[in-house]
Amino acid sequence: MTPILDGIVVADFSRVLAGPLATVMLADLGADVIKLERPGTGDDTRAWGPPWTERTSAYFESANRSKRSVALDLDDPEDRAAARELARRADVLVENFRTGALEKKGFGYAELAAINPRLIYCSVTGFGSDAGADLPGYDFLVQAVGGLMSITGAPDGDPMKVGVALVDVLTAKDAVAGILAALYERERSGLGQHVEVNLLSSLLGSLANQGANFLATDTVPSRRGNSHPSIAPYETLRCRDGLIAVACGNDGQFARLAGTVGAPELADDPRFATNPDRVRHRAEMVALLEDRLAARDAAEWARRLTEAGVPAGTVGDVASGFALAERLGLRPRVAVGDGAMDQVRNPIGFSRTPVADYRRPPGLGEHTDAVRAALNAPQQPD
Repeated sequence: MTPILDGIVVADFSRVLAGPLATVMLADLGADVIKLERPGTGDDTRAWGPPWTERTSAYFESANRSKRSVALDLDDPEDRAAARELARRADVLVENFRTGALEKKGFGYAELAAINPRLIYCSVTGFGSDAGADLPGYDFLVQAVGGLMSITGAPDGDPMKVGVALVDVLTAKDAVAGILAALYERERSGLGQHVEVNLLSSLLGSLANQGANFLATDTVPSRRGNSHPSIAPYETLRCRDGLIAVACGNDGQFARLAGTVGAPELADDPRFATNPDRVRHRAEMVALLEDRLAARDAAEWARRLTEAGVPAGTVGDVASGFALAERLGLRPRVAVGDGAMDQVRNPIGFSRTPVADYRRPPGLGEHTDAVRAALNAPQQPD
C-alpha cells in the first residue's frame, strides 16, 4: 500500500525537538526524510542522556525514526554543495537555525526558492523572525515567559512547567499542518512558499478557553491545580486511598455522580443544580462529594462511576497509560527493528493508507555515502 507522502523528499535541517518531531511525522506518513547533521557530534540530543539506548540517547530516538542521516558541514565547500543539491531536489525543507544563520551560508528561503521554486521551506523559531529573532527558543523558557507556567500548578504553589516539552510538541504539529497545507496549495499553483511557526505563537494558540477568557475579560487566569475555571466538578477528588479524576460536562452527568455516591439530593440542591451554580459553590460541593467518596477506594469508585455513565478514572502514571491503551486495542507502541527500542506509534489512523513502515533511528552519518551518490547521479525527469 502506497503511503500518503510517498515520493515527497524532506531535507531536515533541524535539531533538538520541535523540528525533528515535525519531520518524524512526515516520515511516518511516507516521506523520505534526509536529516542533515554536524559531522562528529550530530544532533544535540544524541548527547542528552540518560537514559541511553544501544546507539544513542532515548531522547534522540524519540524524534528521529524512519529518517536517513547525512553528516555534512555547511562551512565546508564540498559538503555545502551537496546540501545545496539536496535542497534543490527536495519538496520540503525544515530548519530551526537562529534567524539569519542559514542566509549567511546561502541557504535562506530566497536563495533556495530561486533554484527550486516548488520548495516548501518551513522555519521553526522561538519568538518569530522580527523583534524576537535574537531570543533563544527553548521550550522551558517559552513556557515561562508565555504564561503557561502561570496557569500550571497548585494555587498556593510556584508556577510549574508541564511534564513534557509540550510547546515543542504543539509547534511541531503546527509546522506539519502548515507544510501539508502548502503542499496541497502547490498542486494548484505549482509553487512552494515559506512557512513560519514559532514556539510563543503556538503556545498562545493552544491556550484555548484560557486565552479566550483573558481576551473576553482582560483578567489574567491563575493557577487552579486540577480544577477547571468554568466547569464543576471537573477535577480530582479525594477517595479513601487516593485521587480520582471526575469530568462532569453537564447537569445530567452530575446527577448520575450524585446518585452513585449515595447523595442524589445534591442534584436538586440550588447550590449545585446547574454548572454555573456548581462553579460558584465549588468548595461546598467538593467537601460534600469527598465525604461520600471517602467510603471506598479510587479504583472502585472509578468502576462504579464509569458504569453509571460518569466520566471518571484513577490518576495513573505513564506505565498505566500505556497499559490502558494496550487494553483498549490502541497499540501504543511499535517495533522498529534491528534491535532498537520500541517507538510510540503515530496516533493518526487511516483506513486505506496506514502508517506501517517504521524504521529505527539512524546512526550519525549512516546514509551519507548513499545520499551523496544519489545527489551526484543525474536527476530523473518527472
